[in-house]
Amino acid sequence: MHIEPGIVDGAKMALGYATAATALIYTAKLSWSTIKRGGIASLSVRSLIVAMMVFSFFEVLPHASVGVSEVHLILGSTLFLMFGAAPAAIGLALGLLTQGLLFAPADLPQYGMNLTTLLVPLFAMSALASRIIPEKTAYKDVSYAHCLALSSAYQAGIVMWVAFWAIYGQGIGAGNLYDIGTFGLAYMSIIIIEPLVDLGVLATAKRLHGFDMSRVFHSRLYRAVAS
Repeated sequence: MHIEPGIVDGAKMALGYATAATALIYTAKLSWSTIKRGGIASLSVRSLIVAMMVFSFFEVLPHASVGVSEVHLILGSTLFLMFGAAPAAIGLALGLLTQGLLFAPADLPQYGMNLTTLLVPLFAMSALASRIIPEKTAYKDVSYAHCLALSSAYQAGIVMWVAFWAIYGQGIGAGNLYDIGTFGLAYMSIIIIEPLVDLGVLATAKRLHGFDMSRVFHSRLYRAVAS
């Protein structure tokens, strides 16, 4: 999901900073709601854990440049189910920034676009989860169908944003459209993997009963929404 340097350049890059700023404002809104429910310490700990996980995903897990961007296993739906929308958003922002600062400074000018590409699909996936997962269902008990729907929504959102940035920067030439399509096909293959990872993580969570009252994980992981 890293936009390759040069695909969007010049004055056009300002749009990425504007969309990222909007995404961060919405993150702040979610964070305030999370703080009111569980406190700032819980939000901070979960955000830091996500940031470290995201950084390791980018640097340790296999990834490849395909077409206009890179294919990464980000596990967005896993992070959301385990830690919640606000910590996931903060952790994605911090993990992406840390990776750029330490290992990929060439990606820093594209940070706004890349951040938008990660966060907006996360917010859309969160909204989808509130619609399709019954309130009486804890996240540890969600079905494969739910995991597949969430993962598909997140990956599709990333592909759509990458396609938008590529067309915005390079137009609709045949070569650019081919590169976008190549990236999209490669990235959507993650849908095969991520729901299975979700189920494995959630199955492990069921066995870790000692964490059901912990603030390390999202409260919905173990307990359904109070009626």
